[in-house]
Amino acid sequence: MFAKSLRLATAAAAAAFAFCLGAAAQEQSPDALVKSVTLEVVGIIQKDVKDGDRRKLISVIEDKVLPHFNFTAMTSSAVGRNWDKATPEQKSRLVDEFKTLLVRTYASSLAAYSNQRFDFRPLRAKPTDTDVTVNVRVLQSGTEPVQIDYDMEKRPNGWKVWDVRVAGISLVANYRTEFDNQVRQGGIDGLIKALQTKNKSLEKPAAGAKK
Repeated sequence: MFAKSLRLATAAAAAAFAFCLGAAAQEQSPDALVKSVTLEVVGIIQKDVKDGDRRKLISVIEDKVLPHFNFTAMTSSAVGRNWDKATPEQKSRLVDEFKTLLVRTYASSLAAYSNQRFDFRPLRAKPTDTDVTVNVRVLQSGTEPVQIDYDMEKRPNGWKVWDVRVAGISLVANYRTEFDNQVRQGGIDGLIKALQTKNKSLEKPAAGAKK
């Protein structure tokens, strides 16, 4: 169910997934940051990404997204109770593969990106809060708005995303069930291998998209 919902929503929401945090931007509130940078990324896609150029899409994700997600926290939460069973080396490999999975998943979604409108909801949080949720609605013609929730934590080096919920369904929680099944079948190494296999399958661009 989640995979289907994610495919339907992500093409519209992928631009809102991207965060670019410069020194001046660190002074912004999380919701103001999401708004300003989402609009910046939309502009980049519309101006510079032609015909679903996959290499350019991946470059945008790597430049704008990766520095601002806490992938260690996301991976440990997704792996759940099995995280403590992994060695330091296995944990590092899990984080790397999970990061690659998300990059390639969203590159595929961005390849299908079309013009969308965004409704940036006011942040309901106190100025002293260090753990907040930023709400964005993706408005699509002829369909119901898609709710995207970014769970963010304030770190010494700025705000970091540690989970994304599409229509109320947690990305981390969804992967936790899948990862738990894979660890049960093949152990931690089996999970790493499954992620590697999945990532290799996502290396191939969708039909009609540029490599």
